[in-house]
Order: sequence, then C-alpha cells, then structure tokens
Amino acid sequence: MIQSIDYVAIGAPLALASAAGLVLLLDVFLPRRTPGALGLVALAGVLVAGGLVAAQAAGGGERRTFCVPASGAGPGDGCSFVVDGFTLVLSGLVLGAGVVVVLLSMTELAERRIPPGEWYFLLLCALTGAVLLPAARDLATLVVALELVSLPVFALTALKRYDGRASEAALKLFLVSVVSTAVMLFGVSLLYGLTGTLHLDRLSAALSAVPGASGVVAVAVVLVLAGFAFKVAAVPFHFWAGDVYQGAPVPVAALLSVVSKAAGFAGLILILTTGLREQAALWGPVIAVVSALTMTAGNVLALRQRAALRLLAWSSVAQSGYILAPLAVVGGNAFAASVAYLVIYAAMNLGAFAVVMPVSRTAARNELDDYRGLASRRPVAAVALAFFLVCLAGLPPGLAGLFAKVVVFRQIVEGGLGWLAVVMAVNTVIGLYYYISWTARLFAPAPSGPGRVPAAPMPVSASVAVGLAVLVTLAFSVAPQLVLSASG
Repeated sequence: MIQSIDYVAIGAPLALASAAGLVLLLDVFLPRRTPGALGLVALAGVLVAGGLVAAQAAGGGERRTFCVPASGAGPGDGCSFVVDGFTLVLSGLVLGAGVVVVLLSMTELAERRIPPGEWYFLLLCALTGAVLLPAARDLATLVVALELVSLPVFALTALKRYDGRASEAALKLFLVSVVSTAVMLFGVSLLYGLTGTLHLDRLSAALSAVPGASGVVAVAVVLVLAGFAFKVAAVPFHFWAGDVYQGAPVPVAALLSVVSKAAGFAGLILILTTGLREQAALWGPVIAVVSALTMTAGNVLALRQRAALRLLAWSSVAQSGYILAPLAVVGGNAFAASVAYLVIYAAMNLGAFAVVMPVSRTAARNELDDYRGLASRRPVAAVALAFFLVCLAGLPPGLAGLFAKVVVFRQIVEGGLGWLAVVMAVNTVIGLYYYISWTARLFAPAPSGPGRVPAAPMPVSASVAVGLAVLVTLAFSVAPQLVLSASG
C-alpha cells in the first residue's frame, strides 16, 4: 500500500532530526575547541522547527498523515499522525523549552569536558521525540516517540564524565526507563490483543465491544498508567527524581523537569481522552488518588531538602500532582486545564533552573544557604529567581502561577471532586513554606568569611535564558488568556 506523506505536518520533527544529523556531521570537521558553533546550529534547528509550528498554527485547520483506511471507518479514521490544536500547543511548549535548554547547554559545555557533538545530537533527538509525541495517534508511534524522548536523556546524564553522582543518576534513570517501558509495553500488548487495533480513535469502542474481558482491560489500563506514571514522576514511581536531578547536569535536569514531563503528560492525555475515553469510570478514581498522593509526597519531601536541585526535583513531583488533578474529572474538556497548567509551569520552572545554573558554577554543593545574600552579589538574578519562586507558589505578583492553580481548582470543583480540591489547597499552603524560605534567603544578609560564595559574572547564554523565561512568565501573568484560550 502506498501512502501519501504530508511533509508540512511532519515539518517540525523533520527539521529537528535534520539539525541533529547536521550537528554530528559538523562535529567531525569543526575544531574541538568550538562547542559554541554546534550550539548555534542546534539553536537554529529548534528555532526553525518553532517557526514551522507557528506557521501551521497561523494556517489553522487540522492536518493528518500516515492514514490507513478501514471499512466502516469515518473520514480520517486510522491516522497515525495528527496535527491539531493540542499538538501545536504541546509542540510550542517543547520547542520553547528547547530554546532555553540549548542556551543553558552552551554555558554547561563551555566549562566542562563534555563532547559537544554528542550532547547536542542527543538533545535534538529528545526534542524530536517530544514534538512527535503529541501528534501520535496510535500506540506504536506513541511508545516509540516516548522512548525517543527517554533514551537520550540518560545518555546526556552520563556524558558528565568522571562524576560519580552523574553516573549514579544515569544508571537510576536507565533502570527506571527500562522498567517503565516494559510495564507499558505489556499493557499495550494486552490492549492490542483484545482489540486488534493500535489506533487510538478505534481503541475505546473496540474495548467496549469485547465481551467478558473487564478484568483484562483493567489490568491493561493499570499497566499503561503505571508506565506513564514513571515518566511524569507520579507516586509511587517518583523515587528516582531527587537523585537524578541532583546528579545530572543542570540543563538535563531542566529537560527532565519540563520537556520529558510534557511528553509524558501528552501521551497520558491522548491515551485517556482518546484511546480509553469509554473506560473513564475505571481510570478516573485511580488518577484522582494518584494526583493527591503525588502532590502530597512531593511537597512533604521538598520541605526537608537543603540542596537547590533536590528541592526543585520534589517541587516538580508536586507540580505533577497538580497537573494530574483535572484529568481525574471524567467528561468535558478537563484536559485543557492540565495543558494550561503545564504550559505556565514550564515557563516558571525553566526560569528557576536558568538562575540556578550560574550559581551552581561557583557553589560546589549548590545548597539553599549558598543563595543567602544573592541580592547583594547578583541583584538581577536574585529578583528573577524570587519572581519564579513566587510564581511557583501561586502568590502575587506571580499571577501566572495563581491563574494556573485557579483554573485547576475550578475544574476539579465543577467536576465534583471537592475532596481533591481540599487536598490541593492544603498542599498549596505546604508549598508556600519552602518557596518563601528560599526567597527569604535571597535577600538575607550575605555570609562573611570562608562560607561566602563568590559572585561570578553570569554567562550571556544563561542571561538570555533567564530573560526569555521572565518575559514569557510576565506575559502569562498579564494576559493568561494567551495560554488558556490556546489550550482550550
């Protein structure tokens, strides 16, 4: 069978894959002492892909490709790759985050013995998978895209050679990725065995038509959800986050916190709202309980942290719980609240990582006390970090975080999950403590003597990354309808 390919629809992942190949080719011929040139090529590839996504969004409409016709199926059924509003929003999020991660990578590679060719190749591969995943509409494409996101990340972590913590983080991430993939594939194989189809738009109806298989369906759904729970660091599969974020290079931690999480949530939303929509009575209560446990565990663990990256890791776990909450609402357009929260969270969290990046260059342990008096040494960086932390806490003037939490609260209350709203309110109050505690350290008197952290100039690439994150977060604070209308 010959299929026509819509190259406009696959333009963004194609541009990223081409940039990845070009980086490897240039790495052979360029001098080893010019990692900045490869960084610029990677940045150009991400910007080109972003331009293609923006052009598709401006053009409007929906594009489908890799479609397999089937008797009795409606027009467009059985397509493996679909570019719609959901795809464009998530792709824009991934590529925007990709720009910040590439900028942070330029700072990381300028001072460490990390091979730039391999680094940028793996980074572009991960971004390619993250852009492919929101458009995937069959189980095979979904799993392959998710692994294309996951596999390069632990290789990126291991590229920080001769670092015991990085090797430990890479090993833990590898084991988690392998186990989660095995669990998910077992669930996917059960779904395919029951229905004989891989396409998400045919899966739900086919499962409903299978007589006497409710037990097998329940097992398959739980296994698939467990696989995605690993990817988004949801309880009880969150244990890897702290060690991996602490041991990985800061750009990789930012990649895990935003890009990998966005890809995991994109796949989870597609599975729940398209592939398993008729089984909502089965997975809805499970998602609600997992959401409550995830936000609670993340916030409680964050209270005990003294290292900046570990605090951001457990804070990221708590944020996953907030993003999961609207998905527990069965019916309607609840997933739009999760997407809106994810987009706003990405801007705030990337900004925090962008400020932590230069501090980690001068503070060996990168603990919270190393940020004491940062306002006197780097006033701009301190104000920016304080703004991001206040946004993550959901306090004014960080209105972006407040709007995101209000959207989630409203959705779960209207969905009849009042108990989950109470749990989220309690966790929001818990989160205030560690966010405000870190913010207070920024403006406290600077320590004197040997404990004082020297003030090194912030690299240009890191400064640009911080500036971009501030601008986007401010835009979401002033005009939240930018993301609320797009995600809806």
